[in-house]
Amino acid sequence: MTRVLQVLFFVLVVRPVLLVILGMNVRGREHLPEKGPAIIAANHNSHLDTLTLMALFPLKDLHRLRPAAAADYFLSNKWLAWFATNIIGIIPLTRGGVRKNPLADLEAALDRDEILILFPEGSRGEPEQRAEFKRGVAYLAKARPQVPVYPVFMHGLGKALPRGSLVLVPFNCDVIAGAAIRWTGDTGPFMEELEINMNALAAQGQFQPWE
Repeated sequence: MTRVLQVLFFVLVVRPVLLVILGMNVRGREHLPEKGPAIIAANHNSHLDTLTLMALFPLKDLHRLRPAAAADYFLSNKWLAWFATNIIGIIPLTRGGVRKNPLADLEAALDRDEILILFPEGSRGEPEQRAEFKRGVAYLAKARPQVPVYPVFMHGLGKALPRGSLVLVPFNCDVIAGAAIRWTGDTGPFMEELEINMNALAAQGQFQPWE
């Protein structure tokens, strides 16, 4: 039943908002993984980011998409927790915890051939501004070196629904997907390659700075 509700939510709500109100423009769709295990690594400015990335995939694959999200926010009340875990399919992560392996649930998802959605910046930043990537994505790639990591750059969503806002503003949004990278054997070079690829995707858009 929850899979039916998930599909209906994306058909009746998410896709109309992205295509009609925001006019989503997608480039590099051919680079997206057709199956798991795989990791999507994207920049993060808005709650729309996760929904936008999930909407890029066929409806039949929605249940295989697993966004990593902060447990303290998305499990803060029972209604939000139900929606986040059943309709969005998040994997809740405890920030600042003392768990022996904080990536265990993410590794398990990859072992089930699922597609993870990660935001290496961590929390949402200021509209259309990039923050430094944290190294969690590198540690996950090291733990599962055979799993490809797909960089995706998004633009416009930070203005359409910025952090702290509940009002949707009809800014056009762009999504640019890049070719996969793989674990290079060392955290530093891997993170550098991810940053270089993300910068290259952003440059493709030739976006003007927001005022």
